[in-house]
Amino acid sequence: MVLRTERVGEAGDVVLLVLDRPDVRNAINDELLDALLAALGAVAASAAASVTDVRAVVLAGSGLEAFSAGMDLRERARFSDGELRDQHVRIASLIRLVHELPVPVIAAVEGFALAGGFELVLACDLVVASSAASFGLPEVRVGIIPGGGGARLLAWSAGDARARDLVLTGRRLPAEEAEAWGLVTRVVRPGEALAWALELAASVAAGAPLAVREAKAAILNARPSLASGAAVEDALYETVLRSEDRREGFTAFAEKRPPRFRGR
Repeated sequence: MVLRTERVGEAGDVVLLVLDRPDVRNAINDELLDALLAALGAVAASAAASVTDVRAVVLAGSGLEAFSAGMDLRERARFSDGELRDQHVRIASLIRLVHELPVPVIAAVEGFALAGGFELVLACDLVVASSAASFGLPEVRVGIIPGGGGARLLAWSAGDARARDLVLTGRRLPAEEAEAWGLVTRVVRPGEALAWALELAASVAAGAPLAVREAKAAILNARPSLASGAAVEDALYETVLRSEDRREGFTAFAEKRPPRFRGR
């Protein structure tokens, strides 16, 4: 089992999803990606049919070392270009699903959230982070770009200059700085992120469900949708996907050595 699913709260109206691959820092492989799409898709489908009893969703990673290291690059190093292209489509779909889910989604972050893991966090409505947490979009260091909408989400939330700072350097952002940038709702002591996130979910669940749903929609409608810029992002991703540098980056990561990029 790569995704633990649990109903929590007094009325069981909060869905807790725990990425459960602690041996690889909760990296998202094909199996986990499919499990997340299925679980969140079920919430979205029931909400669309106006029959959902889910008031909030909490996303967390197993253990204290990482929320998620992002996509499983060791698995991806074995993929063909076609398989990578197909997975990229599904990753982007997952980020949009989280971002546009009718019910609020809260991330509980212990340790680091990197690449696709950080994109997942950026798509959430509220973020509770341990003071030891850190965030980053280090894709350029392995020859690709953030492909799930993370660069746009980051720019919308923190501004273009700060987005360039993280995306172009691949550096890690400490929790306190992320809070100052408006990316984190609350910073708590290490080991307490999930408890605080569940408390926050209970507060959300106590509100009128229709009002909460429409309030989230009102906030989302204040800026363009993720889907509106997907075609341009897909074209940019396709360029790096077919590059020699992308192949070298993935191979170097799998072989645990520094990459030798050549700019082509």
